[in-house]
Amino acid sequence: MTVTRDQRPAEATLDFLRSAFPPEWREPALGREAVAAWEAENGVVLPEPYRTFVADISNGSSLGPAGDGGLQPLGWLPDTWPGLGPRQPGKPFPLQAAWHWEGDENGAPEHPRIEAAFNNGSVVLGCEDGQTFWLLLTTGPRRGEVWMITDVGAVPAPEDQAWGFEEWVRRWHTGEDWWD
Repeated sequence: MTVTRDQRPAEATLDFLRSAFPPEWREPALGREAVAAWEAENGVVLPEPYRTFVADISNGSSLGPAGDGGLQPLGWLPDTWPGLGPRQPGKPFPLQAAWHWEGDENGAPEHPRIEAAFNNGSVVLGCEDGQTFWLLLTTGPRRGEVWMITDVGAVPAPEDQAWGFEEWVRRWHTGEDWWD
């Protein structure tokens, strides 16, 4: 499957992302060549505006939407990330709808779909409360959406409308609760 590069985000989107992450809190941007090399190595094209953000604005920030440590640099994992196998951002993300596997007879901890939900078709944006992780989907029909994954399930954020990267950052920036 070939994924084409998304259209470059509008300058207003990039201006907002720059303003949301003050320069003193930004990690150095990767540059377009480094992002393209990461994409080639991982068999995926990152969704916009996240792609341009890590290439031109900031590759992570200790101040950011995820409560525990801010926005993770591209390809990095929070310290509390579960060791469920190798990350494969270019493989298909296995879910198209929320799945609450706790209490589901198909939700045993060793179920291959749970491992795939943690490891395939996404980059990790950050962590909340140690065991709750924000993912940006990089493959499949839900590509470009932000999802939350925990030890009990995975859901689009929010479940009824699923934000993209810009909307997720805007929600954090306004100080509103994630689920209001």
